[in-house]
Amino acid sequence: MAENATLFLSYNELQNLFRRFNGQSSSCDLALSQLALSGAGAGAITSFVLWVASAMLWYCKLILHASSRTPVELVKCKMQVQMLTPGASVVLPSASSLKRNSLPGPISVLTSVIRNTGFRGLWLGQTGTLIRETGGGAAWFACKEFVGIKLIRRRAKLSGVEMGRKDILPWESAVAGACAGAAFNLSLFPADTVKSVMQTEEELRPRGKGIPSLTFFGTAKAMYKAQGIRGLYSGCGITVARSIPSSGLIFLIYDGLSSHFPS
Repeated sequence: MAENATLFLSYNELQNLFRRFNGQSSSCDLALSQLALSGAGAGAITSFVLWVASAMLWYCKLILHASSRTPVELVKCKMQVQMLTPGASVVLPSASSLKRNSLPGPISVLTSVIRNTGFRGLWLGQTGTLIRETGGGAAWFACKEFVGIKLIRRRAKLSGVEMGRKDILPWESAVAGACAGAAFNLSLFPADTVKSVMQTEEELRPRGKGIPSLTFFGTAKAMYKAQGIRGLYSGCGITVARSIPSSGLIFLIYDGLSSHFPS
């Protein structure tokens, strides 16, 4: 919720910055390239703003309630592969042994990361998050605006009435948003895959003490060499399927609120 609020606020402010720079009015529609740049900037800003916010909340002992993607995703990824770590059984425990063999929770995982790798360890994979949010933000907003404008122009042509971006209908917002959700994940999904591999490497492929982990680009190169493009897009299908309805709903709500509370 906080991430989306930051994303849309940054997106709107960057659009206004373009208008002021070009001497345009606040109601003037921007070119698609300018909207894409605004989306990219919004994604980058969101990545860093949430990084700072989560760091401050951790200092106040509230890190688990932060909206930052990288620390929370780090803990989530580590918890998801606990049953797959070397020597661990993937057989579900019985009811009698559940308590005895219970896995560590998020707080235990979080404190373990801090203890073993320090505070910086929480942002392992931040490069991937930044790339995904920046490029994905550009693709997300640009695709939504492109599809939305096409649908509006089609309706305007049929009705013979001139229309602008703000005349978008709810179903058009939902369709354009759904397309944007697919574009977001298809565009830079490999960055997210590499990030997840880096965040779970310690559990699944321990390197041993004194052996440094690969960098983001080193990990990407090793994955491509081992599995090719297909490996970098592993899990993309289900992620796209999940993002289509959620992104459609987000833009449906955003455009609906924007029509009732114009800036």
